[in-house]
Amino acid sequence: MTLHLRKLALILFVLIAILLLCIGLWLQNFVSTAITPTEPQTIEIKSGSSFIRVANQLQQSGVISDARRFTLLARWRKATGQIHTGEYLFADSAKPDDILTRLVAGDIRKFQVTIPEGFNLKEIAARLEKTDIGSAEEFLSLCNDSGFLKDQGIEADSLEGYLFPETYTYTSSTTAKQLLSAMVAQLHTQLTPELLAGAKSLNLNRHQLLTLASIIQKEAGNVMEMPLISAVFHNRLKLGIALQADPTVIYGIADFDGNLTRKHLETPTPYNTYRKRGLPIGPIASPGHFALHATVNPAISKDLYFVARGDGTHEFSSTLKDHNRAVRRYQLRR
Repeated sequence: MTLHLRKLALILFVLIAILLLCIGLWLQNFVSTAITPTEPQTIEIKSGSSFIRVANQLQQSGVISDARRFTLLARWRKATGQIHTGEYLFADSAKPDDILTRLVAGDIRKFQVTIPEGFNLKEIAARLEKTDIGSAEEFLSLCNDSGFLKDQGIEADSLEGYLFPETYTYTSSTTAKQLLSAMVAQLHTQLTPELLAGAKSLNLNRHQLLTLASIIQKEAGNVMEMPLISAVFHNRLKLGIALQADPTVIYGIADFDGNLTRKHLETPTPYNTYRKRGLPIGPIASPGHFALHATVNPAISKDLYFVARGDGTHEFSSTLKDHNRAVRRYQLRR
């Protein structure tokens, strides 16, 4: 190689080195610079979106400064095909590498909805409507859909009593079916073999267990009284005495206005436990953990009656005479 060619090769090497150094500095400056969005940005990455499109979304929202360099970074990390779809919230200062890590990890935005114990299907549907996953009508339609019920392994006319009251986490891509399925699945985890065996020993199948537990849930003013209320209802069932549970009557009244009248108590419905002996045809609400366990573990008691004291507790009685005395004391006086 002549001296002239050596000089040209050296110059070319230096130029390439300078170019690579510039590119390295260009990338290093991008990677090491944290960006803070001017305001919190919610970005939805849809299924089928190319990485370049995602990078452009991030740049347009002010989450990153350069879509091209972000794409090069992802290719270098072999992450262009590993990002997860969903809704992401970007609010804090972050470097591009941190952003890419979140996309690969699927750190999507999560929400929570809490279903209180004792909610019925209409109340649950109204609460779920606020998640924007679906309308109350859509949820209620699924709760009464025979095909969906069959898929959930439920032999009943609706999901009343089968949606376990709990706090559930969901995302923007969660569907109404997925959320309801999660609620049913949570109930299945509560209905342990031991619990079902306890119910069987009391001559209750799964549906009857949920039905009685839902009544106990609605009648109890506090958790501590649940076994006592359970004992009253079990004693009545054994003796063939009507349960006479006001919440069941109320459940069977269309558009109940809050005023339970004698006419309501005398009107026959499948849920009127004043007119119908035994359990109603199904649950009236979603029972919680303590109501389920109180149902299969009633207190040892001969009580057949209870009346509200007005402070969230009840007075229990084993005879009608004592019960009438308690009614005069706590109800008629008020």
